[in-house]
Amino acid sequence: MLWLKAFHVIAVIAWMAGLLYLPRLFVYHAEAKPDLELSATFKTMEYRLLRYIMNPAMIAVWITGPWLAWVLGVYMDGWFLAKFSLVAALTWYHHLLGRWRKDLAQEQNRHPAKFYRIANEVPAVLMIAIIVLVIVKPF
Repeated sequence: MLWLKAFHVIAVIAWMAGLLYLPRLFVYHAEAKPDLELSATFKTMEYRLLRYIMNPAMIAVWITGPWLAWVLGVYMDGWFLAKFSLVAALTWYHHLLGRWRKDLAQEQNRHPAKFYRIANEVPAVLMIAIIVLVIVKPF
């Protein structure tokens, strides 16, 4: 079980790193001129981050998290159900990032850089709430 916990924490850290970094790349990308080489670099960075780091990490979180809840017998605890809901919200946000990445890749960005700066705060807030639920187990 300790290996399962370790793998879960590693996956969470990798996923969160991507969830916090990708919107920051969007800020810089939205500010870059579409015809510049810099824009092409951002497209490549965004694609690789999402495809090769964030997606596998998210999948690993979704495999190891419920598995841990089952092994530990906490899958019906109130704190876990609240945490599960917040992880579902992070997953929804992850898919939004994927949509925004595609828009930027196709030069069809619909948002200013400020939008991405604000959106960048979403995973941090959810992460704080998740950590409090896991550590404090308030209910």
